[in-house]
Amino acid sequence: MRIKIIIVLMSIFSTSPSFMSIANANEVYAIPELVSFTFSPSEIELTAPSANVKFELVVNHPIGIENSKVNVTLSSAKNNNLSVELFRSDVPINRSLKTVTFIGSIDIPRNIKADVYVVESSPVIGIVPMNTAQNPISSSFKINKKMNNIFGAETALIIRSGGDLNFDYQTFIGPSHKTLFVLPRELPKLPKIVEPIWKVGETYVPTDYYELKVSELDFGVTSKNPEVCISDGKKLTFVAVGSCSFLVFTPKNKNYIYKQDEQLVNITSARMAQELLVENIGTQNSVGLPKLIKIPRVTSGTLDYVSPNTLTPTICLASNGFVNIFSGGVCKYTYQSESTPNFLASKIYELSFEITRDPQTISFTLPNAANVSSKSLALAATASSGTAITYSTSSTGICSVSGSTLSLIKNGNCVVVATQIGTATLLPASVTASVIIEGVAPAVKKTITCVKGKSTKKVTGTNPKCSAGYKLKK
Repeated sequence: MRIKIIIVLMSIFSTSPSFMSIANANEVYAIPELVSFTFSPSEIELTAPSANVKFELVVNHPIGIENSKVNVTLSSAKNNNLSVELFRSDVPINRSLKTVTFIGSIDIPRNIKADVYVVESSPVIGIVPMNTAQNPISSSFKINKKMNNIFGAETALIIRSGGDLNFDYQTFIGPSHKTLFVLPRELPKLPKIVEPIWKVGETYVPTDYYELKVSELDFGVTSKNPEVCISDGKKLTFVAVGSCSFLVFTPKNKNYIYKQDEQLVNITSARMAQELLVENIGTQNSVGLPKLIKIPRVTSGTLDYVSPNTLTPTICLASNGFVNIFSGGVCKYTYQSESTPNFLASKIYELSFEITRDPQTISFTLPNAANVSSKSLALAATASSGTAITYSTSSTGICSVSGSTLSLIKNGNCVVVATQIGTATLLPASVTASVIIEGVAPAVKKTITCVKGKSTKKVTGTNPKCSAGYKLKK
């Protein structure tokens, strides 16, 4: 008897709604979900032999789908609408089937307008879960994958007539600047936001102020007042004072209709170049280098200070009101003001001044003559500054210089130049001396290696040669 009671209790608990599993509880509140929604073909040409479009809608519900069919609408922005019924593909209908496919097709009427048609299904109803009285109903479903490459209509059905789509889409955004036409608009995303300069001599390029949303198109611009503003199709040039009315547009093509934005602006007189008042400074000396000296400040037509640009940074570095001098020589720097909405940039003003360096002398002598047999001479020049001397010679083949050693090669006049390259405060200096090389150079012996088969032997002399049967080893 005790066993029977336990069995009865277990039966009661197992069928009671309060002991429903978490999975079953989720099924009570779940609504049908979209698996996929497609159609084929993605484009229809009304002048073609066939204008039939097939649709497939796949939905899922954890208990099952109630619908025997769903309605699909095709609607355009021009209020052109079509509808088609999709029926379940499972025959006979299995209401407990969790994933259900609906299919159907429609022949597009030949008199419909070419346009972009958004595809949307009616809601789908799930099976009523146990212990509930209301069916779970989905919202309407839309296409959930890319069907074509028409920007702004990637998931829509494309219906053309004679190749034209005539898609009424906002192909560009803008302008970024102030306008006389106060209309709500989305601001373009541009690398740099600038205000146009509405003055004679300036230009207006639409790509600087508008954002193109459709990459297959390009901007055009036309003028309604060519006596004030002229257009070459891509930009405007302002040629006279007055009112300029112009159109920025993207042209019609096989996909999109013509779109334009009209602007009306007032063109004023041309900008003038700014003139700067600059002052030269006198020659400076190299005493106390490096040193900082004051120079006159330069202002533009807008009374802003203009910073100099240094041309000789190893000698000096100019800043606003000062020059830092590092070395003797010629310090060069320029001024140029930047353009503003009211002024053009100034011309480039170049200034310079000299920083004098102290002179120095070099003492350098060579003997009148030297015998080539001595092979070399030591060079010993001195600079009044005590700085290092370098040596060179142009008497190639007669003598050569390495460091402070002069090598004697053969008879002739050997010319040597001693140079001190100068410093930040000293001028460079050089002096020339020469020596007559005479006498007979000692014979120079050399040794060669000769080979004959596996035998080798060395031969030494002023002009050594291999004996008969031997060859010079290379």
